[in-house]
Amino acid sequence: MKKLIAEFIGTSWLVLGGCGSAVLAAGYPELGIGFAGVSLAFGLTVVTMAYAIGHISGCHLNPAVSIGLWMGGRFDKKELLPYIGAQVAGAVAGAGILYLIASGRAGFELGGFAANGYGEHSPGGYGMLAALITEAVLTFMFLIIILGSTHAKAPNGFAGLAIGLGLTLIHLVSIPVTNTSVNPARSTSQALFAGDWALGQLWLFWVAPIIGAALAGLVYKYISAERD
Repeated sequence: MKKLIAEFIGTSWLVLGGCGSAVLAAGYPELGIGFAGVSLAFGLTVVTMAYAIGHISGCHLNPAVSIGLWMGGRFDKKELLPYIGAQVAGAVAGAGILYLIASGRAGFELGGFAANGYGEHSPGGYGMLAALITEAVLTFMFLIIILGSTHAKAPNGFAGLAIGLGLTLIHLVSIPVTNTSVNPARSTSQALFAGDWALGQLWLFWVAPIIGAALAGLVYKYISAERD
């Protein structure tokens, strides 16, 4: 239960910090943080939680990460579904807090609410195939970073920085394509509030990250298996 509470809190912070930066701080003319600021915000949520709850739950904050770690032999199968449930619930809680804050402004319009999308709902107008490839490949690379930086032979104490900076880089690459998911819980939380098209396209932001993460788990297990 302590692990699940930690995952709930951490994933809520990921959504509030990352999506919150996009919804609240990215759009101001000349003063807004833009794509680079949003990318850094997502990375910082992971860095801060890695050191806050990493020793409690491993700081997955992402169903795809949990699945990738399981496929890589780093995570117990019996904990997989409870972790995913806690992550989705935490993400929805974070999105709910963000909605309460954002709707407190006069003239508030929900808009896309930082939801992920493709086609006409992609920031750069990228189609479904481009979105699928982007999400699968970048999630694959994210799991390679996670599995490598947390390996027994990796330098101690730096995993949080490597993973957070990796997520920042992923956002710098892919915000124009899909608004960047690589995290089904993050996508679900925003889609529930945006509704309509976001729920219709949500399948891709579960399928692609899970495929990428599962492949990464298998590949990394092959090239650098943990030894007792």
